[in-house]
Amino acid sequence: MLVGKWNRSVILTYAGMVISVLGIFLALTTDKINYAFCCLMIAGICDLFDGMVARRCKRTDEEKLFGIELDSIVDTVSFVALPVCIFIASGLTAIWDVLIFILFALAGVARLAYFNIDTADSNKAVKYYIGLPVTYTALIFPLIYLLSFPLEAGIFMWIYRAVIVLVSVFEMLKINVPKPRGIWYGIFGVLAIVLVTVYLSFLG
Repeated sequence: MLVGKWNRSVILTYAGMVISVLGIFLALTTDKINYAFCCLMIAGICDLFDGMVARRCKRTDEEKLFGIELDSIVDTVSFVALPVCIFIASGLTAIWDVLIFILFALAGVARLAYFNIDTADSNKAVKYYIGLPVTYTALIFPLIYLLSFPLEAGIFMWIYRAVIVLVSVFEMLKINVPKPRGIWYGIFGVLAIVLVTVYLSFLG
């Protein structure tokens, strides 16, 4: 027997982690940052739909709790560690950038830990997220990085840093962010697919 749960209810969550580890490798060992961004967005798609898949599976209470914990741990890899690797690969290597990365990482893990407490009751219906979900980095940063092409490099880098700080702050603020439902799953999914296509077709 293996530690953990390995049924179809968590397959998308595991897939997101695998894609994220690949993204980290690509960001740190190649000059094809667009591929790392694609991994970030695909991990976001996995996270968007893994809950939907899990809810359609018959699960024990233990499997539900495991799914919640697994989701947050994988989110740390996908939407905290991978973005930091992409930031470094993008050229954010000044000494003060380390402080920005620390802020980003602290905000992300604190947000995820708070989410685990807030959803400890696996039967609780979640209508709003408290704070900006870390998953949103899968769309925010690929969209912002597109500005690096029309803008002068120095200007873009400061905008890039400012967005990282703003994302960190909004992850920690106690604000209600509506949970995507219905048509929004399709909108976010289509947007991610369009961006992946742009990154692969035009930025390769």
